[in-house]
Amino acid sequence: MTDSATTSAAGESDGFETWLRGRVPERGLRSKGASVLEVLLTQPRRVSYSSAAEAAELAGVNVATVSRTAQALGFSGWSDLQQELRARYLSSLSAPDVAAAQRTEGELGGASLRRDLESLAVLNRRLDDQLIRTIAEAIAQARRVLIIANGSYVAVGSALGHNVRLAGYDATVVRDDADLANSVSRIEPGDVLVAISFWRLYQSTVTAAEEASSRGARVFALTDAASPALAAAAEQVVLIPAEGVAFFPSLAPGLAVAQAIVAHLSTVDPERTRRSIEAAETQWSRFGLMHRQPRRG
Repeated sequence: MTDSATTSAAGESDGFETWLRGRVPERGLRSKGASVLEVLLTQPRRVSYSSAAEAAELAGVNVATVSRTAQALGFSGWSDLQQELRARYLSSLSAPDVAAAQRTEGELGGASLRRDLESLAVLNRRLDDQLIRTIAEAIAQARRVLIIANGSYVAVGSALGHNVRLAGYDATVVRDDADLANSVSRIEPGDVLVAISFWRLYQSTVTAAEEASSRGARVFALTDAASPALAAAAEQVVLIPAEGVAFFPSLAPGLAVAQAIVAHLSTVDPERTRRSIEAAETQWSRFGLMHRQPRRG
């Protein structure tokens, strides 16, 4: 697939060009900034894997211009722009295209671990701790919490839901569209909906977020690329790198954010969380869930 063909496909399937042009400030960009924008639009695959220096060379400008253009588009710098650009580029591809785009030579085990470490480092630099606290406090104050997760990212939703409940708060993880529709029909003001979606966004997730918002619930999204529809429905969007080295998106950064949320949640009402954990521990013993090593005489 050529870069120009990719741009066309992305524009059709994910509003790539509309999204990027929509970030251009009203006053526009200077001529050199416009050159950078043109490269982003026409060669998304290439620049999404390029350094700032390589992007500058493609646009015929210097590195400082690339950085200033990224900032003019609403990002802290090139690395943040590049991350979302790559996420949106990948979301425009079909499953076979993703597999081809992510083809890596050599040992994939080590490459996968290194990619996760790189993504976690990016996440650590850019994650707003106050945003995580806001989500945790919203969950603590909610009448009920609905967590939406699909595909492999059910793992992230399940981990979040399990630990929210263990911390002493009500949470339901929804994986099935019919169940989702039924659950959304019961959403009221004071509820919280957490939408977890990566790579290509499920329409059911967008519909649920929009409906929950219209019903007065607080909506939060954990995703790698904030689509306009999801961003419009959500109170806050947490952008999380999720690129893997093969066909499969990475789970590690999403799980890290889920753990960060419940870590904050455990401090909102420590006594409530302590009682909940003690009650759970009692039932674990009652049901004989935990394996006990035999004593050695």
